[in-house]
Parts: sequence; structure tokens; C-alpha cells
Amino acid sequence: MRVGVLTGGGDCPGLNAVIRGVVRKGVQEYGYGFVGFRDGWRGPLEGDTVPLDIPAVRGILPRGGTVLGSSRTNPFKQQDGIRRIKDTLAKEEVEALITIGGEDTLGVAARLSGEYGVPCVGVPKTIDNDLSATDYTFGFDTAVGVATEAIDRLHTTAESHMRVLVVEVMGRHAGWIALHSGLAGGANVILIPEQRFDVDQVCAWIESRFKVRYAPIVVIAEGAMPKDGQMVLKDGSTDSFGHVRLSGVGEWLAKEIEDRTGKEARTTVLGHTQRGGTPSAFDRWLATRFGLHAIDAVRDGDFGTMVALRGTDIVRVPLAEATAKIKTVDPKLYAEAGVFFG
Repeated sequence: MRVGVLTGGGDCPGLNAVIRGVVRKGVQEYGYGFVGFRDGWRGPLEGDTVPLDIPAVRGILPRGGTVLGSSRTNPFKQQDGIRRIKDTLAKEEVEALITIGGEDTLGVAARLSGEYGVPCVGVPKTIDNDLSATDYTFGFDTAVGVATEAIDRLHTTAESHMRVLVVEVMGRHAGWIALHSGLAGGANVILIPEQRFDVDQVCAWIESRFKVRYAPIVVIAEGAMPKDGQMVLKDGSTDSFGHVRLSGVGEWLAKEIEDRTGKEARTTVLGHTQRGGTPSAFDRWLATRFGLHAIDAVRDGDFGTMVALRGTDIVRVPLAEATAKIKTVDPKLYAEAGVFFG
């Protein structure tokens, strides 16, 4: 059997560990051949391939990003996209496709498998941890670690100058990174997309900290919104999956805090630093296991499925189920952090 592999969407620590796990087990135990498609769905659309064998995956375990490249290409928005993908798979003699990505990449795989008969197995990847069918996605642990370290460092400079520091982290629809890093980093306010926030309440929490000579840290997810406002956008453009570009809510909130409290406020936007760099030990472990189980699903002919973490077990779930909705922060879980606000 010849198997294709692609990585789509935003880059993420641990992608290379999946590729390595897939190829090592597929070659050593099943005798499969592999071909990598460059830059997500653009690869099979344009026939852009790279050989994948054991020498090609040596040394990539600790590397961030993806050796295959990635993009946010949506084949359903391309002229004759489905036909072009099928033609490429036939030309390359690919009998199965392992797709590694988040809700958009796997949503394409779900449709290709369910509606067009393309044999796909999915692997969940997103630093946002917002895929509902798996307890954790790889990349999330690394992103939380990066954000937590940044918050730790910002505490000292905030205290030195007695100013408010607002830390903007990624999280379009789900506040998992903000919640985990905010709690781990000792933030005084955590704002997430799932709960609209009251700016006056945020300012009250901040002022209460200054009364005890403590410089507050505010952690805010990029998709968080005030009760009487809208999502802050970088511009009006969208990607091929219809997502607007988010950026700026941290700056907006810092200005509101200064205007309402008279306290100096500064913003740090962590942005793509959360995606980059070497993956954590947990993400290497999880991504490797996902890769091993994904090639097992190919061997079993269990297409239209995604590998997922449930507890400590790797299970298979239907791709359609895995991409039906996103996993958001439970209000009860968010309420637990409230004891530390203010």
C-alpha cells in the first residue's frame, strides 16, 4: 500500500512527531510506502509531493513546525478541486490519505471521505484544544507552556513599574490557552471568548490589586468580547475557510483600562510564538501515539475516522462527529478561576 500524508492549517509543535510515527511504523511493520503532500491541501490539488521514508523522518521529532509545510487551502473553494485531488491520488498510486489538522483540515477530510469516497484517516492538531472528540490535541501543551513562561516574566516588570500588563493569547472561539496559562501563571483576570466580559468589572478587579501594592496581569484570548461591544478584528479580510483575522483586543482593553482607572497599562501580544519552537515532552508523546494509531487505522481499512485521546487511551471516532462542533470551556470550569480575580 502507498499512503499519502499532509499537514494543513496553522503550524503546530508536534506535527513532525506524527509524521515520524506514521512512517516508522508503516514502513517497519507493514511495509507501506509513503508520499508527503506539500502545504496542506494545496499539495494534492497541484500534485506537489515529497518522498517520505525512514531517512526522511530521522531527527525531526524535536523540531517545531512541519517538514511538509502547511497552508489554509480549501479545495472546495478551488475550481475542480475534488477532481484534481482524485487525479493526483490516482497518479501517485495513493490508496489512503492521513490528514493532520484542525477543524478546517479535518472538515475537508470528513467531506472527502463521506461524500466522495476518498479514504481518509484524521489526526487532531490545534494549539487551541477545541476539537470536541478528543480530550487533548497536541500543540496545546506547548502553547500553554510558552504563554505561562511569558506571564511569569511579565509579573516582574509589572511589579517594577506598578503598571497593568495585558497579555493577549490565541483562542478564536475557545479560551483553553487563556484559562490554563492564566491559572498557571497567576493572572489576576482571565478573559475568554465563551464569557463576554464587563470592562467596569475588569477595572474594579485591577484597582483592588493596586490597593495592596500589587501590579495586575490580565490574560485575554484574542476572541474575547466585551458585553457591550464586538470582536476586535485586524482587518476585514478572511481566509479560504471564511475566518476573519483577529488581533487587537488586548490593545483595546489596555486603552480602556487606562481611560477608566488612570493606571498605566501595556499590552503584550504573544501571537505566533505560541505556535513555534520545539514541542513539549507531552506533545511529542501524544503526537507520536496519534501517528502510530493513525497508520493502524489505515491498515484496518477504518477510513472516515480520526484518532483521539480519551483518558490515556487512543480511540477512533468518526470524522464527521469530530468536526461537528468545537469544544469550548465549560462555565463551571471557568468559574473555578474566579477566586483569583481581583
